[in-house]
Amino acid sequence: MNELIDHRIRRSWAAEGSGSAPLPAKALKWLRQRIGPVTPGVNVRPDSALEVPPSRLEETVKQQLFDLVGTKYVLLDGSERLARAGGLSYLDLLRRRLAEELPVPDAVVLPADPDEVQAVVDACVRHDVGLVPFGGGTSVVGGVAALRGEKKAVIALDLARLDTLVSVDPLSRIAVLRAGVRGPEAERLLGEHGFTLGHVPQSFERATIGGFAATRSAGQASSGYGRFEDMVSGVRLATPRGEWRLGVAPASAAGPDLRQLAVGSEGALGVITEVALRVRPKPSASRYEGWVLDGWEAGSAAVRRLAQRHVLADVTRLSDVDETEVSLALNSGWKTSALRGYLKARGVKQPCLLIVGWEDGSEAEVRARRRRTVAALRCAGALRIGRVLGDSWRRGRFSGPRQRDVLMDHGVCVETLETAAHWSKLSELRDVVRAALTASLGPVIVMCHVSHAYETGASLYFTVLAARDDVDPIGQWRRAKAAASEAITGLGTISHHHAVGVDHAPYLAAEIGSLGVEVLRAAKAAVDPTGILNPGKLI
Repeated sequence: MNELIDHRIRRSWAAEGSGSAPLPAKALKWLRQRIGPVTPGVNVRPDSALEVPPSRLEETVKQQLFDLVGTKYVLLDGSERLARAGGLSYLDLLRRRLAEELPVPDAVVLPADPDEVQAVVDACVRHDVGLVPFGGGTSVVGGVAALRGEKKAVIALDLARLDTLVSVDPLSRIAVLRAGVRGPEAERLLGEHGFTLGHVPQSFERATIGGFAATRSAGQASSGYGRFEDMVSGVRLATPRGEWRLGVAPASAAGPDLRQLAVGSEGALGVITEVALRVRPKPSASRYEGWVLDGWEAGSAAVRRLAQRHVLADVTRLSDVDETEVSLALNSGWKTSALRGYLKARGVKQPCLLIVGWEDGSEAEVRARRRRTVAALRCAGALRIGRVLGDSWRRGRFSGPRQRDVLMDHGVCVETLETAAHWSKLSELRDVVRAALTASLGPVIVMCHVSHAYETGASLYFTVLAARDDVDPIGQWRRAKAAASEAITGLGTISHHHAVGVDHAPYLAAEIGSLGVEVLRAAKAAVDPTGILNPGKLI
C-alpha cells in the first residue's frame, strides 16, 4: 500500500523528493538577456506564515467519518489539510510561497475501497458537506481546489489507499485498476503480467488512474497508444444517488456512450473508484531520435502529413523556433555549437526541433514503423540529427515541472497553457495566443510545441517565461491567462488535456454552447441533486 501522502506543504513539484533540475549558469544569464532582470526569492514566506482556518466540520460528521473509514484515516491536522489545498499550477505554488489565502479543506478522508468511498459520499449527502476527489493533486486549472460553494464545510477525499490492480483479462487485454494507483505503479503492476498502459503524460510520476480518467488526459505517446479516454473500457463511480457502473462491451449502440460522460467529468458527476482499461503487451524495443525542419510552417506541414498518412511515431513532438532556441540554450548536455554549425551549413535559418519516438512493438515492428515515418520526413525536407537528441529528450521528459521550480526560485513567472485546433486554423491560433501573451506580459519568451497530432488537427502547448511582477505576481499571470483564453475562444478548444476546473469554466459555454451547459447541468442534477461533488468545477 502507498504511504498516505508526502505531508509537506507543496511549494514545488520536486517536494516528493524526486530531485530538482538545476539550470546551468549560462542559461540563467541568457534568460535575463531575453526577459530582463529578475529578483530571486522576493517575498517568499516561511511555512509557518501559512494560515489554516479551523475546521468547520461538525463533531457529529467527524464521528461518522471515523466510524466509516477509521480514526487514523480522517486527518484534521493543519499541515495535512494544507497538503491537499489545491493543485500544482504556477498560481497554486506562488500562493503557498507568498503565504496567500488558500481554500483549505476542513478534513482529509482516506477511504480504503470503493465501498468506503460510497459510504463517505452518502455521509456527505446526509450532512450537506462538499467533497473534492483528490488523486495526485497535479491539476493546473483549479480542479482540486477545496471550494465550498454554498456548503458549510468541504472535505478532500484522498484516494491514495485505492492503489491496487483488481484484475487482468489477458485474452481481452483489459485490466481493472483502482483510482488511486499512480502512473509508475500502474506500469509496474501491469508489467508483472506482461502488459503496459502506455499512458505517460508529464504528470506521470504523481498523477493517478482516477485523475487521468476524470480529466481526459493525453500522454506523450498518444499518437501510438491513444488518449486516455480511448483506453477506457469501463468505469465505476460513487455518486450521491448510488454506485454507477458503465461499460460491458467493446462497442455498443445502446444509446449515447455514458462512459464518455463520466470520463472528463472532473469529479462533478461522481467519484471514479475503478477504471477498466485496454492494455497492450509490454514493448520489447523502443527508439527515439531528433530531426530538424526549417520553420514552423514546414514543421507543422510535415507533422500533418505524418498524421494523414498514418505514419506518426508514438511520440511526435514539434517545437517552434523559440522553443528550439530555448532548448539549445538551456540544455547543457547537447553539443549546441556543433549542432548550430551543422544546421547553418545546410541552410537552415529557422530550426524547429522534432522529436520522434517509437515505443509500441517488437524490434521488427519498431524498425518497420520507423522506416515509414522516416520516408515521409525525408520527403518533407527534414534533417536527421540522430539518437543522442532523442534519447536526451526522453531522459528529461519529466524535467519541465522541476525546471519551473528552479525558475520560480530565480524570480521568473513560468507557466504553461494548451489548446488544439484543426490544421487549417493551427498557425493562426498559435499567432494570436503568442500576441495576446506578449501584449499582456511585455518582455517575454513564448514557446510552443505540437505534442499530439491527429488527421484533422493538433494540440498546441505553450510555455511562458517572463520576469515576475513582485508587486502583483498573481494578477500578472491571471491577466495573461485571460488574454490567451480570449484569443483561443472561437479558434480552438479551451483545453486539449488540462481539463476545465475553475480556470476554464468561464470559457466553456463559448465552446459547447448554452444548451451544452444546460445538458451538463441536467446531468449534474440527476446524479448530484444537492451539489456536494467538487463544488465550483466544470459547470
